[in-house]
Amino acid sequence: MVMSNKNGISWFDSILKRSFDIFFSLLGLILFWWLILVAALFARIDTGENGFFTQSRIGRYGNPFKVIKIRTMRPVENQNTTVTTIHDVRITPLGRFIRRAKIDELPQLINVLLGQMSFVGPRPDVSGFADRLLDDDQVILNIRPGITGPATLKYRNEEEMLAQVDDPEKYNSEVIFPDKVRMNKKYIENYTFLIDIKCIIKTILG
Repeated sequence: MVMSNKNGISWFDSILKRSFDIFFSLLGLILFWWLILVAALFARIDTGENGFFTQSRIGRYGNPFKVIKIRTMRPVENQNTTVTTIHDVRITPLGRFIRRAKIDELPQLINVLLGQMSFVGPRPDVSGFADRLLDDDQVILNIRPGITGPATLKYRNEEEMLAQVDDPEKYNSEVIFPDKVRMNKKYIENYTFLIDIKCIIKTILG
């Protein structure tokens, strides 16, 4: 049995994981390209901006890349935070439906196919949060960030959770982020391909 280690997952598991990502991201794009384009068109009409939203995130080995999503927000003056709650005034009514149905995540299949992301792994953070990874926490950057993962599943209702606290940015920074780091390290240190399959099934089943 090939075991994972604290520096990342094994060579064999990396090959298996990447092969899975290539095959199913390509399959997903073949099956859902039309839905992605239709959602982007409606998002363009809804927000008045490009229906595809891109944002710089920190990927494997600390390299930045552009994550691709369906746009669900419109610009609002003095609202520039990267922390989003369910009551965020920037989210349009259509955007709420798209986010709830997870349709906004579908373009990330392109990121997966390009090797910038994986189906399962730590969610890619913006530079301000990724810069806080010190010492052993930096092991998180040794693997591709994911669309879903153990931490993502635990905080699947993160926007609702943040809406219930007085200071969402502080709570995210002091409570949620450190817990996600702990869970992501545990995911890597105890990695098996079966964990990925279980995360994907739980994500699909909601």
